[in-house]
Amino acid sequence: MIFPEISIFTVSHDNSIIKGADLSSPLGKRFKLMSALLFFTFLGLCRAQTDQGTFMLGSDLGSGIINSSSNGLFGLNFGLNDGAGMDLGLSPKMGWFVRDNFLIGAIANIGYSKSPESNSQSSESFVYGLQALTRYYISPDDVDVDELPRRLRFFAEINGGLSGVNVKDGPTTNGFAYGTGPGLAYFITDNVALETTFKYNGLLGAGNTAYQHALSLNLGIQIFLDRNRAENIIDDERRAIN
Repeated sequence: MIFPEISIFTVSHDNSIIKGADLSSPLGKRFKLMSALLFFTFLGLCRAQTDQGTFMLGSDLGSGIINSSSNGLFGLNFGLNDGAGMDLGLSPKMGWFVRDNFLIGAIANIGYSKSPESNSQSSESFVYGLQALTRYYISPDDVDVDELPRRLRFFAEINGGLSGVNVKDGPTTNGFAYGTGPGLAYFITDNVALETTFKYNGLLGAGNTAYQHALSLNLGIQIFLDRNRAENIIDDERRAIN
């Protein structure tokens, strides 16, 4: 890295310039060294989250599976009136970056919903699934867009696997589920990202409804740990169990 030859000035209490020191002096060389360290540290933090060997763990709100009986916002909805319905859903995710920016992993789908009662009757549904997951991340630096925050990441996500939606007296499908779409992650810290994804989800298989599909908007949070930190956490948990 090349730094321009600039001067550092010391100012007295009456705002008059006393002296200047260029960066070729011992003090200037230290300043250049500290600037370089800060730059590469910041650049490393911006890239390290999606580097090869990083481990990702977190969850989306919502089951991540199309469910025509669900009307909750992002998979969470609790009725407060007597006989009101409820929607619960989570999609835990975990993955490993096998290459820089490229992640493979798994996602579990868990969901339960109950419709509001009508004439003392309500409909219940249960959603389940276990799917493979892959992501590819793109940072603003990768597309030469300097105006966007460096903590921002774009990604594309694809998932597929065995899943099912079982609705009492309603659409029921058990078979193969898949989803694809873009996402956006913002790292609120060096290791924690808030995410949103916009995906097309489909489910086909056996049941009284052969195919269900829909668009979904999901929110989630993910934690990114480098390999050493992830292995230390796993070892600590194993020792705690034993």
